[in-house]
Amino acid sequence: MTPLILLADDKKSAAVTDWAARIGWLVGLALFVALVYWLMREGWKWRGTLQGDLPALPSAPDDPGAVRLTMSGRYHGSTTAGQWLDRIVAQGLGSRSRAELTLTDAGLDVVRPGASDFFIPADALREALLGKGIAGKVLTEGGLLVVTWAHGDKLIDSGFRSDHAAEHTEWVDAINSMIKTNSTEGAER
Repeated sequence: MTPLILLADDKKSAAVTDWAARIGWLVGLALFVALVYWLMREGWKWRGTLQGDLPALPSAPDDPGAVRLTMSGRYHGSTTAGQWLDRIVAQGLGSRSRAELTLTDAGLDVVRPGASDFFIPADALREALLGKGIAGKVLTEGGLLVVTWAHGDKLIDSGFRSDHAAEHTEWVDAINSMIKTNSTEGAER
């Protein structure tokens, strides 16, 4: 016989998979993922506890006045004003959801199916601008309508994205003119 034939005769079959070790690794990985999710949930709850001093959100008045603008889109969250990564989770403000916005003479009504609705009174509005990001959501420049408002002793930025992004500029102009009108009326009194 030639040496090549001898080598072919010495081959063994492939090792059988060690199923116990493989299952052990999969269980360990699943437990690790569950631990990470549990820690994330606890962190979310802890952040809500730390923000527990945030007062309850106002609800829309019975007679909000004339409708200036409406918009359907997404609510992406709220942060401490000027700190776009400091998410506010208390009072349900941390839940992303669909949103229907209505700007009236009384303020901004935010209706969120599946999450708690809230109302921003006209005298609490501070500024509206076009932004590119808010905690957990980054878009192109001008892709986000950011409304700054006062609630209790805290200034809050809330981020909205319309289904039609071209509406954002109209909303910024309307809210800022409403703020300017309210501040000049207050100065005359």
